[in-house]
Amino acid sequence: MRDAELFEEVGHGGSAEPLRSWVRDVLTQLATTDGPDIAAVRHPLGFICLPVRRSGDEGVCVHLWSSWLPMAESTTSATHAHSWDLQSFVLFGQVHNELIEVTDEPAEPTHRVYEVHSLGDVDEIRATGRTVRHATRAVDVHRAGDAYTLRAGRFHRSVVPPGEETATVALGRTRSGEHDLSLGPVGGRTHRVARQRCGPAETVRAARAVTERIGT
Repeated sequence: MRDAELFEEVGHGGSAEPLRSWVRDVLTQLATTDGPDIAAVRHPLGFICLPVRRSGDEGVCVHLWSSWLPMAESTTSATHAHSWDLQSFVLFGQVHNELIEVTDEPAEPTHRVYEVHSLGDVDEIRATGRTVRHATRAVDVHRAGDAYTLRAGRFHRSVVPPGEETATVALGRTRSGEHDLSLGPVGGRTHRVARQRCGPAETVRAARAVTERIGT
């Protein structure tokens, strides 16, 4: 079954077991390999990303939030918008998605909008001329077994409660003309940040942490 078909089944109320089985198979193979062919990434939004599949404009990743894993820190803020449409499924734990309304405010702004451009293993965080205010309009809580979507360009902040280990599997479909965006300091400048890739041992450890929680 194709990756997109798995998400389609879950998103329309089908059984989640085919998706869990797919994740188990992929990550078990990764975790039993001496030298995994992918490297997990410490994402600046506070989770470990396992990029398990990439094909054209689509990519599938497993995201893991866990207190025992060192995490990267954002140089802007956790409020962001994707350049791609997200379809996600919570394997275990819970995710609170804070949906943020952003209003242009050139006179008395609280934040500046930054564009994130990936240049190999470096992300260039470009300060734009757009200054804004923002407010939380809703909080959607997604628990184990829930599927949810977020369209490209929708500002949000994903929060995992303290002490709650959580994993999701996410399918992203790039939308032409969109950019990854982040809210940051009004007075900030364009800068570059090197991606923090995990070594083989830590990549395998993260994969095993997920497979052990979702069972055999």
